[in-house]
This record gives sequence, C-alpha cells and structure tokens, in this order.
Amino acid sequence: MAHLRLRRRRALLAAPLGLALTASLGFLPGAASAAPSAGVPAKAAVTTDGPLLSYVVNIKPGAPTTGLVKRSIERAGGTIVVSYDKIGVIVAHSKNPHFAETLRLVPGVASAGATRTAPLRSAATTDYGKPEKLKLTKEGALAAARDAAAGKEPLEGLQWDLGAIGADKAAKINPGSRKVTVAVIDTGVDDTHPDLAPNFAADKSASCVTGKADTSPGAWRPHDPAKDYHGTHVAGTIAAARNGVGVAGVAPGAKVSAIKVSTPDDNAFFYAESVVCAFVFAADHGAGVTNNSYYVDPWMFNCPDHADQKAIADAVGRAARYAQDKGVVNVAAAGNSNFDLASKEIADASSPNDSKPLPRKIDPKVCLDVPSQLPGVITVSATGVRGEKSFYSSYGLNSVDVAAPGGDILQVPELPAKDGRILSTMPGGDWAYLQGTSMASPHVAGVAALLKSAHPKSSPQEIQWLMKAQANNPGCPTAAYDPDGTGKWKATCAGTEHVNGFYGFGIVDALAAVRD
Repeated sequence: MAHLRLRRRRALLAAPLGLALTASLGFLPGAASAAPSAGVPAKAAVTTDGPLLSYVVNIKPGAPTTGLVKRSIERAGGTIVVSYDKIGVIVAHSKNPHFAETLRLVPGVASAGATRTAPLRSAATTDYGKPEKLKLTKEGALAAARDAAAGKEPLEGLQWDLGAIGADKAAKINPGSRKVTVAVIDTGVDDTHPDLAPNFAADKSASCVTGKADTSPGAWRPHDPAKDYHGTHVAGTIAAARNGVGVAGVAPGAKVSAIKVSTPDDNAFFYAESVVCAFVFAADHGAGVTNNSYYVDPWMFNCPDHADQKAIADAVGRAARYAQDKGVVNVAAAGNSNFDLASKEIADASSPNDSKPLPRKIDPKVCLDVPSQLPGVITVSATGVRGEKSFYSSYGLNSVDVAAPGGDILQVPELPAKDGRILSTMPGGDWAYLQGTSMASPHVAGVAALLKSAHPKSSPQEIQWLMKAQANNPGCPTAAYDPDGTGKWKATCAGTEHVNGFYGFGIVDALAAVRD
C-alpha cells in the first residue's frame, strides 16, 4: 500500500510494528554542462522505443538559455508537463532511453535525470506497521464519557502523546491561529472527517500527483481511503479540532490543508515531480508549515555521483528552499530503519523500490535522504511514552534536529491509554493507532504552527531555533540501547545531554511554544 511506503520507514501503526521517516537538506551543487552545444538539433534522430518515464531538468532560473532548453526537450522526444520557472525545474515525459544524457549536454542544464526506474503508471511514507482501528471496550467507553464530561475530547484520554509535549495545556493558552495553515504533503486527506472538517483549508489544497497542481474539488482526497489513510492520520495529529468529537490535534486552532503526492497504484510512490509541485504550491498558497512524512521514491538515499539521483535531490532541494524563502517551515520524518544517519556507511538494500533493488552501501553524509536531509528542513526522530527513542526510529548526531512522540509498542502507557502507538483520524470518520517517525513529524509540525501563531513575523530559521531552545532533552541512555533484548534494534547514542543523536536538541515542548 502506497502510503505505507512513505518511507519504508513509514509510520508504525497498529498491532504490528511500523516504519517512519525524514531529515533535512538543501541544494546540491549543480552539475556543469558537459560540453558546449547549440542544443539538440531540430532534425536529430530520436529513439522512442524505451519505457515512458518522467524526468526533471534543472536549469538556472531566468537564464537566457531557458528557451533553448525547452526546445531541446521537445527535439529529444520529450513532452513538457510543467515548468517551474521560478526555481528552474522542468518536468517532462519521454520514451527516449537517452533523453537525460542528451539534455545534460545542452547549455544551461545543471542536472537532468529520470525520477523513477519503472514506466509511468495511470507513491512512500514512514509509518511502521499497519493501522489498528479503535475498538472501545466498556472500560474505554466509560473513560471517553468521563473525558467528554470534563471538557476534554472524548478520546483524549487515549492520547498520551498530547500530555507528553504539553499540547493539552498549550491549547488552553493558545490553540493556534486560523491564519496559520499546515500543508500535509502526503497520500491525501479525508476533509469530511468530523475532526478535520472544521479546520480544513480547501483553498490551499490540491493533487500534485502528475507534477502539476490540480485544484478541482476533492482532488486532494485519498485515491483509496482503505489503503491511503496515512495523510488523514497525520492531519489529525496536527490539527484535529477540539469540537467534542474524537481526538484533538497539537494545534487544534490552526488550519490544515492537503497536497496529495502519492501515485494511485498499490505501492503509492512519492516521486520527485510530485513533491516539487507540492512545495511550490504550498509556498504560493500561503502555507506556514509543511509536514513531510515520507522519502522521495525510488531511492532511499540520493547520491551526487549518480546522475538521476543528483537531479532528483537538486529539483526537490530547489523547491524546498523556495518554500523556506517564502517563510514556510518544512518538517520531515527521519525514517523507520533504525539507521545511524551520522555513521560512515549505511547498507541500503531497498533502492530503487519501484523496480529491482540493487543493494549498495552509501555514505549518509554524501548521499541524502530527501527531503529530510535537505538544508533547512527540521528532521524528526520518534519517541515512546517513556520518552525513550522508539525502537524503529533512525537517529544521528547533527542529523536529527528534534524528537517527538511517534509511538512504540514496546513502551506501554498507563491506563486508560494502554496502547503505546499514536491515536489519530482515519478516512471515513474512524480513528486508529499507528507508530512511526511519520507520526512524530506531525507533532513537530503542530508545534511549529503554535510558534508561527505566537511569532507571526519570525522566519523559518527563527522558528526552528525557538523550537530547539525550548526542547527538553532526556540525554543519551546510561545503559546500552537494546529495547527488546534481541539485538535487532540496538543503537548507540552519541553527543551530550544538550544535543545528541537520539533526540537532537530534545523532545519538542508545545506548552513552551505558546508561553514564550
């Protein structure tokens, strides 16, 4: 199911375990044009017997060679889907197996590459495991009734995560401004859910699946609600309304929008052209924060010495930077593979994930997880109810910025919660438990919305540093980290009590965000 690939690291859900997501990056250096040329000759012989693939062609914004590049795309057998001239990214389709290498020789082209290894079809997340829908026992129903009678949301007693970051207390001081919108870049959102409808911003929502924004009514909703639930769950954690129904979000007074980027097939891939479209759309339509609980398919890490991967990281980096320059705070999940992102080497056995994986070893300081390791993006690791790193969460000194509740079935809360995962909204008016860095990231996006509400004139950099300064760091564990005693999830925490690999600057604090 597409959204669960949202990082193969996706959110860890229900009964099983799950995966999560992200880090931060920026622009990669552009590749120099290989050789002077007048572009592709008008009568050049073009082969079009290859699979139909999607490409990104990256050029200098506003360069005098822009017209030449666009003509060269067509002469090389390509069709332009959309051109984001403000950031110099062109999305094109072609059956020419030599399309990318041909375009790299055109003057003004910094990088060009295929965004996938499988042919185009009629997208990946970071939750770990499958969702488990809420089934209230008699005891749970009585607890829900008590919560409702006490002025809380009926299911708030099952949301241990809100109390863990002071979000329940923060809501009484400042629940978030209606002027702040968090764009959920994901599998789509069911805006008809009673917990989401009051705070949903349809005018800031779209489908970017093709690489070009579709704002027709409902285009932002899940392709298949039964499988594409990931974005709806994320949205509830951010801004489920305090309206006497179900659960509450971290910023229940803020707005939430949906930008769908996952493909409609069973695997739900998140390709570069869709994510580029999403960042640009969010920035141009007034979003204050984006949540990114996925990694860009098909490569878990994008290496600069691979032309296609370089083009993907360049294109998405440009789009993320464009959003940041327009005041958007970008938040992303660190991933659910228990990788040390600060290590010298990582074994990536899943890339490319849309065709046949080619196991490889990569240097995570060079080969980046996009968008989580892009410059300026807030990278989030996950914690459980005891405040310990979630067993699946990736980590890394100077790679993770902050931590937040993502759930952990190995860390069990006191009654009435009983479940160590994160309870949130599901399509069709349901609620379910999930776990993953996919669930941690929206907690941070919600805190970012609270900070934007309290400090509306602050830049994304200022918001990030406020968040880090307010965070509470448990410090590295004193005993060896081996949460289930099997050795499968062992990890080593490096750093100090103030900044370390498990928590970055610490677990975010929603109450401090509205007090300071």
